[in-house]
Amino acid sequence: MQNLAWTLSLVLMAVVAAVFLWVVASASRPAGDSGAIARSAFRWRDRLFWLAIVAGIALSFGTLWEWPIAGHAAVVSKPDVVIRAAGHQWRWEMDRDTVQAGQLVEFQVTATDVNHGFAIYKDKTRMVAQTQAMPGYINRLQVRFTEPGDYEVLCLEYCGVAHHGMRAVIKVRAGS
Repeated sequence: MQNLAWTLSLVLMAVVAAVFLWVVASASRPAGDSGAIARSAFRWRDRLFWLAIVAGIALSFGTLWEWPIAGHAAVVSKPDVVIRAAGHQWRWEMDRDTVQAGQLVEFQVTATDVNHGFAIYKDKTRMVAQTQAMPGYINRLQVRFTEPGDYEVLCLEYCGVAHHGMRAVIKVRAGS
């Protein structure tokens, strides 16, 4: 879908550029026929404007029909496990750090001092899920871990000089 959006954007930019060049070229013609040319240019401009509006709406609906963030559906399921997580400068405090693969885990994430970014990574390169940790507010993040292993929790919001050391580990064990 992104390739389609990119291609359509390039085509529409080329059309706008071509119309612009046509209007510039038409402006250098003698005054006798400039009125007809101007009216024609305005008609084409109006048509292209409405075409761009309709294409933009169609593109928006086509690319945003499904919510782009996985796991954030309108219906929230009852979790198998709840983990309360609090961000502190410069550590994560979780009331539990081990779950079984296949369980639906709900993280109730908050912060005690400043904003933190609660991000769960698998193999240090693949972000599984993320949410904000904010003082005085609890964000709920539901994740179903399908693969056993150790998942690292990192802070994505710069929170001070020791931000880089703000880590925790969630151990996902094979289900029984």
